[in-house]
Amino acid sequence: MSDFPEGAPCWADAMFKDVEGAKSFYGEVLGWTFGEAATEYGNYTQAYSDGKAVAAVVPPMPGGDDVPSAWCLYFASHDVAKTAEKIKGAGGTLLMEPMRVGSFGSMALAREPSGAVLGVWQAGEHHGFEKVAEPGAYCWAEVFTRAPEKADAFLQAVFPYSAKKIEPGDDPEAQGMDFKVFSLGDSGNPVLGRMKMGDEFPAEIPSYIQVYFTVANCDDAVAAAKKLGGRLHFGPMDSPFGRFAALTDPQGAAFAVIDTTTTAGEMPRMSDA
Repeated sequence: MSDFPEGAPCWADAMFKDVEGAKSFYGEVLGWTFGEAATEYGNYTQAYSDGKAVAAVVPPMPGGDDVPSAWCLYFASHDVAKTAEKIKGAGGTLLMEPMRVGSFGSMALAREPSGAVLGVWQAGEHHGFEKVAEPGAYCWAEVFTRAPEKADAFLQAVFPYSAKKIEPGDDPEAQGMDFKVFSLGDSGNPVLGRMKMGDEFPAEIPSYIQVYFTVANCDDAVAAAKKLGGRLHFGPMDSPFGRFAALTDPQGAAFAVIDTTTTAGEMPRMSDA
């Protein structure tokens, strides 16, 4: 697989105190299998769907037992050091300075100004997702934030994004919604959404990036997640993009599932942001 273009989501991983529990949960919900733990890299363990790498799980780093479980989305960079400088220049905070991960590539971790954590990945031998938008694989992501103006400015300063705003149209439930779609340059290829968090989100929930995984059947995936101790927070709901639901796994990591083959309604109208 060739490298992902600059700014494209290219990988996702999550830290779990109970790695075996996470493997059992996502194995049943998303159909993942898992490789051997890489002991030289903190027991980093890749997840596979149909033999293709789609994500990874890892235990906490020493002293990190109090860090809550969460999925981290990585964005492709052709020069992680330059991207790190852009992050700092745009008001972001580096949580992990650029570092090389053997022959696999180089990474950095950051927090954007409104609070969401993200990763940056410069590919070496490991290019990222080996499949996307298929059952068991990453499909989409959205930044949920209470300060959209900060997140928007940051994203477009760090990555080569153009932006459009989704118009609510005549749907009464969509009135007041503030949602943007970011695309790579002028290609029109959407890679990331941004949703303003409203009063329906408890105050203690910080800004975060919601990662969507593709499933063959949304309702079946939700049922499996609930049976294994996951919590349903939204949906399942039909949309022009697919039938989706938002959940947390038993260890508290938020994620969403979407069946992109089951769609309903017309695509929303978008305008220049």
